[in-house]
Amino acid sequence: MSQPGLISLIVTTFNAPQALQRVLECLDRIRDGAFEIIVADDGSGPDTAEVIRRFRQTAHAPLRHVWQPHRGFRAAESRNRAVAASCGDYLVFLDGDCLARRDFLLAHRALAEPGWFVAGNRALLSEGFSRRLLDSPDATARWSARTPAGWIGARLRGDVNRLTPLLRLPAGWPRKNKPREWRGAKTCNLGVWRKDFLAVDGFDESYVGWGHEDADLVVRLIRHGVLRKEGRFATSVLHLWHAPAPRQGLSDNEQRLAEVLAAQRTRAVTGFSHQHGEPASTAQQVPQGASE
Repeated sequence: MSQPGLISLIVTTFNAPQALQRVLECLDRIRDGAFEIIVADDGSGPDTAEVIRRFRQTAHAPLRHVWQPHRGFRAAESRNRAVAASCGDYLVFLDGDCLARRDFLLAHRALAEPGWFVAGNRALLSEGFSRRLLDSPDATARWSARTPAGWIGARLRGDVNRLTPLLRLPAGWPRKNKPREWRGAKTCNLGVWRKDFLAVDGFDESYVGWGHEDADLVVRLIRHGVLRKEGRFATSVLHLWHAPAPRQGLSDNEQRLAEVLAAQRTRAVTGFSHQHGEPASTAQQVPQGASE
């Protein structure tokens, strides 16, 4: 089975510098020597750029900050821009409020297989537990070392919403039992070969506002012949609590998803190829330390 060479880890963020700091600290504990981190920034202010600038000074992996002006929720475009700045032959998408364990990339690397994408999952953390992790880098470091008994205690206290994402099952556990299921595959934790991502023209930048840009990508990948492989019980992450994002634009995005489900196309309406050739200079002000 062919395994990836360089993995490009695409981390999305918007004005959540404290959460991003903890996410980067977790990623820095990963000792997979062949990965890079690209922060896909949807228009954050200078606090985020400063977190990345400081972190870059000691990071074990190459780190790049790709910024775009904030004109509404444009996660699809920010991820496309980050992919354009990346070098890996395999892409792993992670949200900037999801904490990865030490073996996160090792698990993704082991599951990567030509012709398949890997859909990971997450456990949701309570508001109080999230605050403790955000306030203390030591607490963030300790969570990944918890024993099963420790996580059972966390579940009983309500710190985490479920235990199943934290389990590890053997490599032989069936992972290809829903190859054409697009529901539930989210780009807060998803691995895909770069060539497959480009073959469907990446994310559809028509999605502005919260929701469904990830489902649109997965639907088109499956239609193109790239099938779903489960990352559950291997690649799970912990999702820090935050207030719900505004849902402006959701109805429009629901209509866009309905249209792609009813169609036969595999390429995005306004995809990666649309933004990849854009000139770097604009009239917008880029926070110090970021690249646009």
